[in-house]
Amino acid sequence: MMSDPVGELSGVTGRAHPRQLALTLPHAESHAREDFLAGPSNEAALAMIESWPAWPSPVLMLVGEAGAGKSHLASIWAERSGARAIASRNLAVGGVPAALATGALVIEDIDPAAVDQHALFHLLNLAREQGADVLLTARTMPAGWTLSVRDLASRLRAVPVARLLAPDEDLLRALLIKFCTDRQMVVDETVLSYLLPRIERSFLAARQTVEALDAEALRLGRPITRALAAEVLRDVSPG
Repeated sequence: MMSDPVGELSGVTGRAHPRQLALTLPHAESHAREDFLAGPSNEAALAMIESWPAWPSPVLMLVGEAGAGKSHLASIWAERSGARAIASRNLAVGGVPAALATGALVIEDIDPAAVDQHALFHLLNLAREQGADVLLTARTMPAGWTLSVRDLASRLRAVPVARLLAPDEDLLRALLIKFCTDRQMVVDETVLSYLLPRIERSFLAARQTVEALDAEALRLGRPITRALAAEVLRDVSPG
């Protein structure tokens, strides 16, 4: 069973807010190793990251839905390896040598329809030649991608993949608590118990539910209660 930090959050306390338009303010979301919530759905991916530098291949891939923790794991690995990170849409053939200059690279959110496939092919080849380590992240398995560069398909088939699956109930509960904590929201067990069986079991649903709950509480100047959660669930729908 996962640790239960909700005891630290129990006891709803109403926040006094004037009745005005709620402003969307930035909030800190830690990508430190100690803040990664591990569970059966992501333990293989976490083990892969923590096994570096003893990777079975110089190129590895994380696959999971939006919000599944791919960027968090990539950040953990980048901190350990000294890797730089680039978005896949910024990958270009001419920039491949510079991208690998540090010997370690994260390429985030690969979309086969948007990435420069020739550049990705060149990068995978050069990484193997130079002994550089590369971590790729994507939302879908590369086996289902439509690729115009035929040899790229064979390169990707050789890349080990770790999938981040849908969270189980314990992890979903911990995610709700984490997202609330990141936003300095105080919720009690009655709110969590109401939400858990009623939202889609996904990282995105947990994040969107907390965002909507926070926005509505601020807009109405109301404490976060079971009644408010019920109102929010009538409107929130995972993207």
